[in-house]
Formats: sequence, structure tokens, C-alpha cells
Amino acid sequence: MSWHELAFVAAPYAAVLLVVVATTYRVRYRKFSVSSLSSQLLERDKLYWGSVPFHWGILIILLGHLVALIIPSSFTAWNSVPVRLYALEITGFALAAWALGGLVVLLWRRFQSKRVRAVTTTMDLVVLALIVAQVLTGMAVALFYRFGSFWGPEVFAPYIRSLLTLDPRPELLADLAIVIRLHVFLFFVFLGIFPFTRLVHVITVPLQYIFRPWQRRIFVQRHRVRSTP
Repeated sequence: MSWHELAFVAAPYAAVLLVVVATTYRVRYRKFSVSSLSSQLLERDKLYWGSVPFHWGILIILLGHLVALIIPSSFTAWNSVPVRLYALEITGFALAAWALGGLVVLLWRRFQSKRVRAVTTTMDLVVLALIVAQVLTGMAVALFYRFGSFWGPEVFAPYIRSLLTLDPRPELLADLAIVIRLHVFLFFVFLGIFPFTRLVHVITVPLQYIFRPWQRRIFVQRHRVRSTP
């Protein structure tokens, strides 16, 4: 198996397997590790200026990628008019730059604030570094290999479909520039480490905590104390 096949066949399936197995394990056996562990109480001013542009910028970009993969014809139809193509590309690049600015603020906050730095883990820094790399490679693609929103759906949508149907076609990416393939591969790396990070709380809703026996007993005891005349 070549490096290309490892990166674009083995890596995607390994990443999905890790997400399913590791997330299930954490939710089932390490429930209290599934938390965002917010540092807002430690420092909130810089958090606002970093978190808002980062989250909104990344969210809109991810939604755009998702639409391009699920309904590639919609992007092809939109981009059939040059003005709309330019508008979409400029908007995407601006959103990426906005998200990158937020990431810079979040990284600065991690190192500048002693209290936030004290609760920062190695995995937090790895996650931030991976996301920065993802954003930078995406912006590089937009700058040097223009109109990805036009040719992207014709390349990546069939590739993703081939993975989902268990008939991988990594050759679809073989002729792409190294920075484009790096952008794709980094996503699989991020997906693979995702269940081992704080971000896993995004896809888990631990409502079962409310109904844990010891919590219910405490609630009943407190209710009885407050109800006692």
C-alpha cells in the first residue's frame, strides 16, 4: 500500500473507527470526562474576541463544505455565473481569515493568561495547532489554486461517495497539489483525535447525568430539607 493509499483510504476509515469506538467508550465508562471545561470564568474578555469569530467562521465554512459534498450540483449551478463565483470565493476566504484571527486571539489567550495557561492541556494545543494548519492550508488553496468551490465538488464529492460505499477511489486525488491533499489529510487526522479531546462534548449530550441514582437522592434530600417547616 502506497503513502497515498494510507493517507486517503486507511486514514479515513481509521478516523471514523476511532470516533465511534473512543466516543462510545468515553460516554459509557468515563462520563465525567465528556465536558468542555470552559475557561470563561478565568478570563472572558479575550475569549469573546477569539471565540465568536472562530466559531462562526469555522461553522459557516464547514456548512459550505458539507453542502458542496452532499449537493455538488448546487455549487456548480451557483458558480455558472462568474460574479457569483467571485462572490462565493471572496466570502469563503474572508470567513477563513476571520476564523484565523479568532484562533490567533485564542492561542494568545492560552499563553498570555496565567490562569488559562494553568488549565491548558497538551491536547488543547494540538487541537488548536491542527485547526490553524487546516485554515492556513485552506486559504493557500484559495489563493494559489483558485475557484475550489467550482472544481472541488467534481473531485471531492465522488471521492467521499467512494469511501461511503466502501469502494475507495484515492486516485481521484492523486493529481491534486500537495497543499490540497495536505488539507484533506489533516481533516482525517483531526477527526481521528477528536474523541480524545474536550470537543467530544459537541456530539454527546449527557442527559443521563440528571437521572443518575446518587444525583437523584441528593435532589430528593435537598427538596425534603427545604420542605421541612
